Amino acid sequence: MQYLKYMAEFLKKKRLETNKTLNSFAIFAGLEPATLSRYENSQRKISLESFVKIAVGLGITPAELFQEYDNFLKNNVHLK
Repeated sequence: MQYLKYMAEFLKKKRLETNKTLNSFAIFAGLEPATLSRYENSQRKISLESFVKIAVGLGITPAELFQEYDNFLKNNVHLK
C-alpha cells in the first residue's frame, strides 16, 4: 500500500478545509512550512509529534484525526 501517498492527500485535504495557506497553517500548527510541504507532497514520513501538532492546529485530538484518516482510507482506497 502507498500509505505515504494517502497520508499526504489526507493532510492536504484537511488543511484546505481550514481555508489556510500552507504557510499560515504550518506556522499556526507550530511546523516549518517546508516540513508541512514535504508531508503534503509525499516526500517525508510524518512524525508522531507533527501529527499531534496538525491535529491541535485543526482543533481536534490526535485520536479524532486518526479516525478521520481511517475513514478517508475506507472511502478512497480499496483496503484488503
